[in-house]
Amino acid sequence: MKSDASPQIRFCTASDGVSIAFGVSGSGLPLVKTPNWLNHLELDVHSPVWRAWIDRMSRYHTLVRYDARGCGLSDRGTSRPSFSTNRLDLEAVVDAARLDKFVLFGASQGAAIAIEYASLHPERVSHLVLCGAYLRGAAKRDGSPHAREEAQALLKLVELGWGRENSAFRQIFATQFIPDSTPQHLLAFDELQRRTVSSEGAADLLRTFYDIDVTDFAAQVRCPTLVLHARQDARIPFDEGRRVAAAITQAEFVSLESRNHILLDHQAAWEQFFVEVESFLQRHRTVASAASLPTLEELTAAESGVLDLVASGVNNSEIATRLGISPKTVRNHINHIFSKLGVKDRSQAIVMARDAGFGKRI
Repeated sequence: MKSDASPQIRFCTASDGVSIAFGVSGSGLPLVKTPNWLNHLELDVHSPVWRAWIDRMSRYHTLVRYDARGCGLSDRGTSRPSFSTNRLDLEAVVDAARLDKFVLFGASQGAAIAIEYASLHPERVSHLVLCGAYLRGAAKRDGSPHAREEAQALLKLVELGWGRENSAFRQIFATQFIPDSTPQHLLAFDELQRRTVSSEGAADLLRTFYDIDVTDFAAQVRCPTLVLHARQDARIPFDEGRRVAAAITQAEFVSLESRNHILLDHQAAWEQFFVEVESFLQRHRTVASAASLPTLEELTAAESGVLDLVASGVNNSEIATRLGISPKTVRNHINHIFSKLGVKDRSQAIVMARDAGFGKRI
């Protein structure tokens, strides 16, 4: 089932006078996504890199996302960005969207923005979800001289070659962010980078990311937190994600099998990400909201047997073989299960079933 992820684009003004563009799509539990490298409200919904993300998040949530200053539809060239201005942008968007409490999601440097906001506004953030996160930027980490030299070399490449028609300079970033991708993804990511920010703006943003340090803020986060990180992330080392999880009180950590910093929808890790996130959100809902959720007690014995195999990752054809029933009967059982549980698709059913202890037999 596909949702209409095309956003209602609006504008708000940060406390320092900068105009920030934000979009709202979907329905359900509010989820705010902080910016990462790089976003454009209008272009993202058509990009093969981001379209599936936006559609999936809008399917189950009221998704609020925005263009960072200097990018996309937000003001460009008004002033040199700093990490502190990221918080001003997020505060303005949340207030303009009239959100009292919401799930906050941040990827890459957007995770650092989310960590700072969650620590300063605990009354607003119900859950914190972080992916490909780090506490300290390249200039602040205790890395090797080689790592620091590599970071400075990338900055120089941006300064010299970002605006050129030849995409070779920008492709270096594309291959770091999505090494496991198709040529279509790489071309789309390059085009998005070129149209989202100027060469000067890209260099300014990269300098800002290098100087990030939210270590102290992370220690103050108190909301339920889920940290996910690709084990072979080609952009942000896996150990940085582990450090984030260790710094936040009782944060849960999940490793994903991928080299991509940005997960793509053809990867198993992409589906795993959403299953883990929805499971995390269900586990940490309040008692009041949990009481209103559908239960598994309404299922028949046959439906429970089918759901157990679904939660184990078994496809319909194999379920039919194992249970000695027809594929049509399997489909009918699954439709009844979805209806009784109030879920829209297989992934939601898997999350609910696994939380209830299903899916432990193969």
